[in-house]
Amino acid sequence: MSVTDPTAWATAMNNLGMVPVGLAGQQLVSDSLCVPGFDPNLSMMTGITPINPMMAGMGLLPPPQLPIVKEIIHCKSCTLFPPNPNLPPPSTRERPPGCKTVFVGGLPENSTDEIIQEVFEQCGDITAIRKSKKNFCHIRFAEEFMVDKAIYLSGYRMRLGSSTDKKDSGRLHVDFAQARDDFYEWECKQRMLAREERHRRKLEVDHLRPPSPPTIMHYSEHEATVLAEKLKDDNKFTEAISVLLTWIERGEVNRRSANQFYSMVQSANSHVRRLMNEKATHEEQMEQAREIYKMELLGILTQFEQIVAVFNASSRQKAWDHFSKAQRKNIDIWRKHCEQLVAMQEELNNKKSELEKAKEEQTHAHALVNVLKEQLKNAKEVPDSNNHDYLAKENGTVNVAVFNHDKEKDSEKQRQALKSEKEALLIGIISTFLNVHPFGANIEYLWSYLQQLDSRISANEIESLLMRLPRMFKQEFTGVGATLEKRWKFCAFEGIKTT
Repeated sequence: MSVTDPTAWATAMNNLGMVPVGLAGQQLVSDSLCVPGFDPNLSMMTGITPINPMMAGMGLLPPPQLPIVKEIIHCKSCTLFPPNPNLPPPSTRERPPGCKTVFVGGLPENSTDEIIQEVFEQCGDITAIRKSKKNFCHIRFAEEFMVDKAIYLSGYRMRLGSSTDKKDSGRLHVDFAQARDDFYEWECKQRMLAREERHRRKLEVDHLRPPSPPTIMHYSEHEATVLAEKLKDDNKFTEAISVLLTWIERGEVNRRSANQFYSMVQSANSHVRRLMNEKATHEEQMEQAREIYKMELLGILTQFEQIVAVFNASSRQKAWDHFSKAQRKNIDIWRKHCEQLVAMQEELNNKKSELEKAKEEQTHAHALVNVLKEQLKNAKEVPDSNNHDYLAKENGTVNVAVFNHDKEKDSEKQRQALKSEKEALLIGIISTFLNVHPFGANIEYLWSYLQQLDSRISANEIESLLMRLPRMFKQEFTGVGATLEKRWKFCAFEGIKTT
């Protein structure tokens, strides 16, 4: 191969995994092919397998299935002959962390520092060369990735000039070397990365930490005068009242400052009326919002009922027969969907009524407990001679109070059961209808009868109304097997007869 042929020279250097350079030292390939940030010990910190810049796919070596062709490398003072491709690759030791130094053995006896630098400076910047008298040396590079390029020269046979003397030739063995300077620099780098990580985590913790409360100044006459002015300002009242509370808890009140603290407490009391007015205003706004919500919701439910009534009217035979099969299917699906929505809303209303009922029962229980506590307290004050008569009389009082409370509760339930005049009218019609049907009637029969009076009424609405009045209407199962059905009966007179 000609020394002056740049193409052959670039091929040889590329096979070595080094940046090809010309004889004059100019670079034939840009530095973008090099990986200056390569850290072979990255796996020690993150568990990630280090990426060798000499491996296939990095653009420095051909794919592994193709044989690597090592060619002769010509330098000014020496020539490097490639090893036998049939021989196994030279072995290397485990790479130390932060390794920037290589051991080079098998040097010719007549080799000098200049020749060694001429050969290995093509792998990267050399910071130090320590040559021994026993044909080996240590070379320290500026970066870690340069070591991989130097390792690639292991196995080459080096010959100085054109001499055939044994002292002018030798087979190179390049291996990783463990140097204290490399390990120290690597430790410094790891400590720097750890400091940066701690600093980053501290910033995250500080960012997520809630802000510290503002500092409270110590009491003085001047600060008390300023605080008294702040207490009169509505915008600064919240901040000022916290300072006043802190001063009182610290024990700043004494005979000398009592009058000043009293005036500040009086200023704080002057805001009570303002706060009550604001509270009443907000409550009024909330009640108005509730009324608006109820009206809007009632309008929505009314529209739902009207839509369901339209679907029910469309399902009657005189209109149903004129629709096609697909149209009937869609109308049926839409009707069921609307009925489910109405049923869900009614279920929510029932749950609300159950919650209100539970609250009433809890209030009733609290009332009983309070009455019993009061009676027990009074019973302890009665002399022993009249103890039995007094307790009997008080027990009668308790029973009367409980009976009155139950009576009020029943009357309130009855008032809540009838929410509108329409429901009262429906109850009267249903009661009359079921009274003339002593064996009861199912919900479909009732609905078909009431549909003649009000076409907008639904079966779910009738059933929910009957379920809310268990003392007037009861549900029973009649029939056997396939003829089993649920029927509603009028039972209000049964309660009167038993009593």
